[in-house]
Amino acid sequence: MKVVLFCGGYGMRMRGGSDDIVPKPMQLVGPRPLLWHVMRYYAHFGHKEFVLCLGYGAEHIKNFFLTYQETASNDFVIRDGQVELLGTDISDWSITFVDTGVESAIGERLRRVREHLDGDEFFLANYADVLTDAPLDTMIERFHASGAAASMMVVPPQSSFHCVDITDSGEVKDIMPVARMPLWENGGFFVLSQEIFDLLPPGGDLVADACGTLAGQGRLFGYRHLGFWKPADTFKERAELDDAYRNGSRPWMVWESA
Repeated sequence: MKVVLFCGGYGMRMRGGSDDIVPKPMQLVGPRPLLWHVMRYYAHFGHKEFVLCLGYGAEHIKNFFLTYQETASNDFVIRDGQVELLGTDISDWSITFVDTGVESAIGERLRRVREHLDGDEFFLANYADVLTDAPLDTMIERFHASGAAASMMVVPPQSSFHCVDITDSGEVKDIMPVARMPLWENGGFFVLSQEIFDLLPPGGDLVADACGTLAGQGRLFGYRHLGFWKPADTFKERAELDDAYRNGSRPWMVWESA
């Protein structure tokens, strides 16, 4: 299936200020940007046709692939002055770059790339800043078995804060870590049918508008994942992923254990 990736937002929580022009998907984890890690995950499961919804920082994303250096993440031999690669990353990928606007909501970005999906009955979609070790094949199989029109991965709350049960008089009855509460949050990694476009108004949002409507109809499937899942919304989260990469703890790099 084709994979639509939303990589056009400002990402202000990741950037070091208004003068930091590198978009969030291009922040590094190891020698490669977040976006590459997300794409490599999908490619591992055989989904190698990508549609990138560009906006802020589009030139950085374009230039990365236009000047892609395979030697940064592949072994190679130099013989007689020529580089012989012992492996490749993206040689069999198809990547479509689409300007979907700087200010567009995610639903609007999706609307603007519809023509590049060739009318495929089903396709995948995701944010460009979240990594996981989830079994994508199983996720897709369970979506089809559910008969739903769309699915999203759901994960336990990731917050390190605590919730407080307090009475009107101010008496605290209980304190519980958010992560232990019986809640699930949107983890991205969508499997969508073409029907999703019928539910997206101009300028609309994928989750609030389309998925919300399907949930009300009982036609949205949630794939529960209890394994590794980590966003990179902030400097701290990106740094944690980078440290994990350098320490050899890379559960999202499922292609390494294949």
